[in-house]
Amino acid sequence: MKATVTVMLKSGVLDPQGEAVKSALGSLGFDGVAGVRQGKVIELDLAQGTTQADVTAMCEKLLANTVIESYRVEMHP
Repeated sequence: MKATVTVMLKSGVLDPQGEAVKSALGSLGFDGVAGVRQGKVIELDLAQGTTQADVTAMCEKLLANTVIESYRVEMHP
């Protein structure tokens, strides 16, 4: 079983990496980008019997800084 965890900064938290990407895209002539938020995707190969609750606990304890980040867990068979 696999899980995909997507971690993003919460809205209202400044995203300097996203701003740098937006600026670089503008410099390359891509003027149609109004905003960029950068995050991370974590793919987990899970042992049999690992539940979504287990992955959520992983996110709460290590994978996401829940003060400034939100996360989404997707489980895959």
